[in-house]
Amino acid sequence: MTALMVTLALVATFALLLRWQRPAWYWMSFGVVFAVVRILARYASVMDACGLTVPPSRWRLALARMTRRPIPESRAPRILRLRPTRTGLVLRVKLRPGQDAFDFSAASDRLRHSFVMQNVTAREIRSGVVELRMTGYDVLRRVQMPAATRRGVMRVPVAMREDGEVYYRDYRQTPHALNVGATQSGKSVYQRNLVAALAAMSDVALVGIDCKQGIELAPLARRFTALADNPDAAAGLLDSLVEHMEGVYQLIRREQRLSADMPDAEITADIWDLPDHLRPTPIVLLVDEVAELALFATKEEEKRRDRIITSLVRLAQLGRAAGIYLEICGQRFGSELGKGITMLRAQLTGRTAHRVNDETSANMAFGDIAPDAVLATIQIRTDRPGTAVAGDSSSGWVRIRTPHLTLRRAVNIANSHAHRTPEIPALDAFRPVLPPLGKAAAPSTVTAPAIA
Repeated sequence: MTALMVTLALVATFALLLRWQRPAWYWMSFGVVFAVVRILARYASVMDACGLTVPPSRWRLALARMTRRPIPESRAPRILRLRPTRTGLVLRVKLRPGQDAFDFSAASDRLRHSFVMQNVTAREIRSGVVELRMTGYDVLRRVQMPAATRRGVMRVPVAMREDGEVYYRDYRQTPHALNVGATQSGKSVYQRNLVAALAAMSDVALVGIDCKQGIELAPLARRFTALADNPDAAAGLLDSLVEHMEGVYQLIRREQRLSADMPDAEITADIWDLPDHLRPTPIVLLVDEVAELALFATKEEEKRRDRIITSLVRLAQLGRAAGIYLEICGQRFGSELGKGITMLRAQLTGRTAHRVNDETSANMAFGDIAPDAVLATIQIRTDRPGTAVAGDSSSGWVRIRTPHLTLRRAVNIANSHAHRTPEIPALDAFRPVLPPLGKAAAPSTVTAPAIA
């Protein structure tokens, strides 16, 4: 008996230590068992307490009266499947007549407390079926990306969602995106993770504009096809991108070959249906601080600013079919930056907002598409850099957090994939000039002068 008590005490101590230091290990070893037992034991009572049951049908009431039996109790949704995952549980239920998926979304916080889970989100799988995705621990506290992710063409993992799933940046689904956040909010780390993920992809050209003298993107320059570190060079680079886009459209127009006997599947209006040997290299344009491109102090700077914003708007409106995708970053992105800014923002479907200093900044990202996300954005804690709210124009949003990636590690990733950097003739004038790897050299100019 004493040995049994000592063993139980050691197991309990080990479990508490795991829960404190390694919550993921605790969940996989102990937590998942406790959670399954707790959910199955409390399921009926929790559904009733949360108002997710339906009264018995009329024929059951009539049958109970005729047979003089007790009135049947309310019925809870039927459990279809309960599946454990690396971070929590997935509970799929069959709705009763009269229930709606919104009822489960509205009761998600009560379900979280009742089942003693970290987070509960509900989504409709199909008509009459709702999936409750529960997390057993705070997955955003110490972000650990899974070793295996579902990458695709222009689809890369960049963060972890609060429901335990991986957050992907899918450029073919969401071509252009806006990333806002205050200083020290994790905005640059998000961009760093994005560059590191794209660097490993072949046949993807990275083009950067970093008007902070290139301090964010210049260390990663070996993987960049073109890079501008001042507004004058940015204006020339954007003009060259617009010319490249027009050339790609001419190529698509030549290869459409419209005729009466041409099958519909062979007619294309973008680069992705072109033959592999003709398909131009897709381009991801990263703008580190858009305000530096929009501010001006003199008449000459105002002309340059209008030229830059016009080019960005054209790329946002027309670049998707030509394989040009935009990632616009900034601390604020409002109408105070001048004319054309709101037109540019309207073209940025994806929205990512890190911690902001005021509600107005959150409204700039989500006020016109997802008002509920504004409140979630201003509630991001200062001690959790990298936490953000990601959404799109469909009004859907989710909390995410990017894993901390040091600049040294990001540079190593970029350097190891430098051989994948494609050459685009239209952008050769802005290709970074760097010394060979492994040899110390004096700092060199990152970008060439702008083309007149």
